[in-house]
Order: sequence, then structure tokens, then C-alpha cells
Amino acid sequence: MFWTFFFTTIPFLIVIILKSKKALHMLQQNWYNDGNRYIDWIFKNPKKVFVGLDIFYILFFLGKLIDTEILLFLFFSFSLMVVVTTYQKMHHEQTKKPLVVTKRVRRLIYTTILLYGVIYLLIGIFFKRTNLYLYFGILGILGYVHYFVILIANIINKPVEKYVFYYYKRKAISKLNSMNNMSIIGITGSYGKTSSKNILADILNVKYNAFPTPKNFNTTYGMINTINNYLDKFSDYFIAEMGAFKVGEIMEICDLVHPKYGILTKVGTAHLESFGSRENIQKGKFELIESLPEDGIGILNADDSYQKSYQLKNKCKIVWIGIENEADVRAINIELSYKGTSFDVILKGDKTKYHFETKLLGKANVYNILAGIALGKEFGLSMEQLFLGVKRVNAIEHRLELKKYGNINLIDDAYNSNPDGSKMAVEVLGMMPGKKIIVTPGMIELGPDEYHYNKTFGEQIASVVDEVILIGEKQTKAIQDGLKAKKFKTEHIHILNDVKLAFPLMQKLAEKETYVLLENDLPDIFNEK
Repeated sequence: MFWTFFFTTIPFLIVIILKSKKALHMLQQNWYNDGNRYIDWIFKNPKKVFVGLDIFYILFFLGKLIDTEILLFLFFSFSLMVVVTTYQKMHHEQTKKPLVVTKRVRRLIYTTILLYGVIYLLIGIFFKRTNLYLYFGILGILGYVHYFVILIANIINKPVEKYVFYYYKRKAISKLNSMNNMSIIGITGSYGKTSSKNILADILNVKYNAFPTPKNFNTTYGMINTINNYLDKFSDYFIAEMGAFKVGEIMEICDLVHPKYGILTKVGTAHLESFGSRENIQKGKFELIESLPEDGIGILNADDSYQKSYQLKNKCKIVWIGIENEADVRAINIELSYKGTSFDVILKGDKTKYHFETKLLGKANVYNILAGIALGKEFGLSMEQLFLGVKRVNAIEHRLELKKYGNINLIDDAYNSNPDGSKMAVEVLGMMPGKKIIVTPGMIELGPDEYHYNKTFGEQIASVVDEVILIGEKQTKAIQDGLKAKKFKTEHIHILNDVKLAFPLMQKLAEKETYVLLENDLPDIFNEK
């Protein structure tokens, strides 16, 4: 009889497989519940987690008086229905960054299988035909709360993951210690890290062999992975991008790689929710500069009040860059166009104006280039080499990247947005000829000020664009309020819940010469669809 029961639950196990894929995806995107991010996501998205046909599994607890054969048929049939509805729901969801089946994810899968295996084993040992309703009810409830089963698997695996982490960390440290001729440059900030990293690498590679961390490998885990699997002995400079969600995380990376040089891009409001305050963000970002040795060099932004006001606790050399204020390396005469940016650089104690040109768009990139020039100069690059390096800098993917989509000119700024960056992106769009359209879901993780920043963003948009395409009705409420405050015509506001629909709509709205700004692209955990 047990095997009849087991085969009846096969559709239920398919439900578990489908729900595991979604739960593991969300767990991965929420840093494996670091800082309770996964738990917070669950309770912020009750419709995705708790509203589904599988809630009716609880009714099987009432099946005590139902005939055994009928109960088996009902569970089998109902589970098939749940399979279909769960699959359809997942099939229609937006997925920008799919689940990456890493070794850690595989270990979670094995632990989840083990948990359900134990349940089935216990049922098999104590199996009674008269308790069939109870077994179905228990399995159904576990399936319904499966997001928490995955959380339990994650907790069970913590000791293993800690061992794995320290094993690969020791391996990375050993490898770094063997590369005595390589210097390490750290880059952090609330935003602009990846752009600054890639720009610096392009500039330094005119003379040296500079290796930047790939993609978004900017956590401690990412750094360990980079060192062990990508970094080679031929690199003169290792450029380590450092990200953080809370105080102490950048120092953890610095304790691993021990940078001698550091660039702090901007202290802003990104991840304000997890840091808790702007002062914590300031303290967290300066962990890089304060980890530098006395013979190290830190590059700071003279136009950032949070950098100018900070009292450094170490004695490394500081080189200031700026545009608005006096600095060691300063850009003046900035000219922006849809073709790129040109500007003059003046160095402290040097009356010569050095003219630079780049295909990159926006004032934000001028700051990033200045940081590259400042550090390149410290490393002995000539002005001719710096001119060449800046001119050769490649467009950075999803960061004010200009590209074609049919007959439309796309300004792809889809990487996570922030108040300063979004304002500059809108300014770039405003410089473009022809019709102007923006596609955006707004900004996230800005804590209690999120509504204010998004409303202000809506007001900025209103004076520049002809058409607005908003992704997510609830998410963009503040932007809608900002547009209304500036009396932007409602017939030119288009609200969608699926970003995929934005592309046919923008083609429909496009004219002969049209520029479309894609501002921000929310992770899957923020999807409204």
C-alpha cells in the first residue's frame, strides 16, 4: 500500500521541483538570506509566496472519512492541477537573471531532497492505511510552505558553507601571497564602481597588464572566486571592485586582498535601507581608504561633501579629483553631446590644460575618468598615454551605453539606478535630438526617502521627455505623483507590469529620430508581474 501512496505523490514531487527552482532563485538573489534578506522578501511578497492553489492541500486533513481509493485519486488529481498552475505562473514571470546552479545551490538541492526523503522514510516506517489523510495533509502543508523548507535547508548547510568558504579563502590568500610583483587597487562607492573599474583598466592597459574583477564579482565570495579562478601571475595590477550592503563588508574584502591603492567614487544613498543611515554608508565606504598603508594612495572626490567632511584615521597619500571644486586633478570646459564627451584637465601646480575626449556619455563618467587619470599619473603613465587610454575607453555595459534597437537609439542605463545617476542620465537624454522616451521602474533600496527620491525623479523627467513608460504600477507610484505635480500629460504616461511589453510600445511611439533611455532594471525579487 505504501508504494501506491508513493506513486500517487509523484505529481506533488513535481510541484516541489518547480517551487524549489523559484525559491532557490530568490534565496540566491537575496544573498542566501544574509541579513535576513530572503525572509524579508518572503513577507514583502505574500501574494507570490502564500497565494496559490496549493493552499487547499490543508483540506486533506479532513479526508479521514473519505474512501482510500477516492482519497488517492483526489490527491493525485489535485497535485496535477497544482503542477499546471505553478508552471503557468512561473512561465509568465519576468526573469532577467536566471538561477545560477552553483555548487552551493547543488548542495541546497541535495539537502532539500534529504529533508523530504526523511519525511517519506518516516511515513514508510509508520505507514497505516487509515492515516492516509494525515500523510497527504503533512506533505501538502510542506509543499505550501516550501519557501521555508528551502530556508531550513540553507540553515542546515551553514556549517558546511562556512568550511567551504574558509577552504577557498585560504587558497585565495595563498595565491595572492605568491604574486609579489602585483599591486592591488580597490574601488568602492555607492555607485560608479563598475564604470570606474573598467575605465581604470582600459587606461592602465595602455602601459601595463591590469586585471579587473569580472562582471559583478564585488563581494567577499566573488573576490575569492575571482582570485582562485581568473587572476593570473602576469597581471601588474589587480583592480578589485568592492560592494557592500552594511558596515564591515568592505573591510572584510580589504582584509582578504590588502589593497595599496583605493578609489572612492561617491558616497550616496544606494542600499540606504540595509546600511541604516547615510553616516553608516559614509563609514562603510571609507573602510577601503582607511585600510590603505601609509605608502598607499587614495583617490577622493572633492565635489562630494561626504568625502570632504570625513576625518581620515590613517596617513596614506590622498589625491583629490573634482569638477566643481579645486582639486589635484580637475576637469573644466566639459562639453557633452550625443557623440560623447570632451573636457580639459588641469593638474595642481601645472598651468597647462590637457584636452581629453571620450565616447562615454555623461558627467558621472568624467569623474570616473579623472580617477583613472589621477592613478595612471601616479603609476608613471605619460600624458600621451593617458590621452590614448581615455580615448580607447570602451562603453560600459548597461551604464549610459548608446546602442541601436531597430530604428531607435537606446541609451542603456539599465544597471541599478540612484538619485544622482538617474538625474545625470535624464540630462544626457535631454541633450539628444528628436523625440525622447524614458522606460523605468524607478529606484529601490533607498529606505524611508525612497518615495521622495522617486517623486523628484518624476519631476525631473517631466521637463525633458515626450513619453514615459513606467514598469510596475505600485513601484512607480511616486514617479507618477512627480509627473502629475509638473502637470505632465497623462496620455503620455504608459504603465506596464511587464518590461517585455515596453519594447513593442516604444517602437509604436517612435518617430524618425527617437532616443529611449532605459533607466534601471530591477532584479527579479522586485517583479510585480
